[in-house]
Amino acid sequence: MDFPRVSERTPGQAAGDGVHAALDDLVRLQFKARGFSFLPRQPVHSILAGRHASRLRGRGLNFEELRTYLPGDDIRNMDWKVTARTREPHVRVYTEEKDRPVWILVDQRVSMFFGSQVKMKSVLAAEAAALAGWRTLAAGDRPGGIVFGDQGQDLVQPHRSEGRVMELLGRVVARNRSLSAQAGPPRAAALNEALATVARFALHDALVVLITDGFGADDATRRHVSRLTRHNDVLFALVYDEMERELSDAGRLAFSDGAGQLEVDTGSGSLRERYRERFEQRVERLRQASLRYEIPVLPLHTGAGAAEQIRDLIGRRRAAPRH
Repeated sequence: MDFPRVSERTPGQAAGDGVHAALDDLVRLQFKARGFSFLPRQPVHSILAGRHASRLRGRGLNFEELRTYLPGDDIRNMDWKVTARTREPHVRVYTEEKDRPVWILVDQRVSMFFGSQVKMKSVLAAEAAALAGWRTLAAGDRPGGIVFGDQGQDLVQPHRSEGRVMELLGRVVARNRSLSAQAGPPRAAALNEALATVARFALHDALVVLITDGFGADDATRRHVSRLTRHNDVLFALVYDEMERELSDAGRLAFSDGAGQLEVDTGSGSLRERYRERFEQRVERLRQASLRYEIPVLPLHTGAGAAEQIRDLIGRRRAAPRH
């Protein structure tokens, strides 16, 4: 009952209505992929800022030149050996690397085919993937990724081109359109399989963006993430629906896991309390893991579009205080 799906929803509804993703909608998000960045310098209130106990290393640095010290230079870049030999202060100058690989992992399992509000979790994940892809390309990096479902995964190697973003989004839409309420139960192992795949390619200085509801996360997931964070940046977008956090008092409801159907009396206060506690325990485990590995977590709910939520979480600056 962690990931219920309302059995009345069917795949026959038109794409782009919140039930299934439409490629045209994901392409148009290119114009909304603004006002936020995955680089370390963030607005003070950003969830990626230091005060949130999260960090991104950003791109690597290339040595550019050795020159005499100028007022305002960072003293941490002082070359003390050259300074001692020449008796003049010298600093090492670095430039930020461009063209960093960005791996976008998009969950399109049947556990994502649920939404009690504006859209399905699977559609919200598709939007988040599109925004990450377009933002990555605009920043001069190389977007790619892995789209994983219950029946396997699609690998798209990072490349700095609009065509590569389109290829990734095409794979997302294809798996998204195959989701239905009649599908079987979700494969918990698919999450770890996708992480194991990206670990073979993201060896160092990459950004890994994981977009999932966290179904199937276990000790193996933490080990995969731990290995990835040693030499890469990892960003976790947690996709959820309010009904997974708080079960409404709506009388008797029918839920399905794809293999069977269960009728639940949501009028039971004790049931709703246990339901809420299980969700909070799951989120707390993810929060503790994010603190341990310094992984930023972006909570995205199905009650609004991904663009607005991401800008609120990591992009917008606070208005200047009035005097």
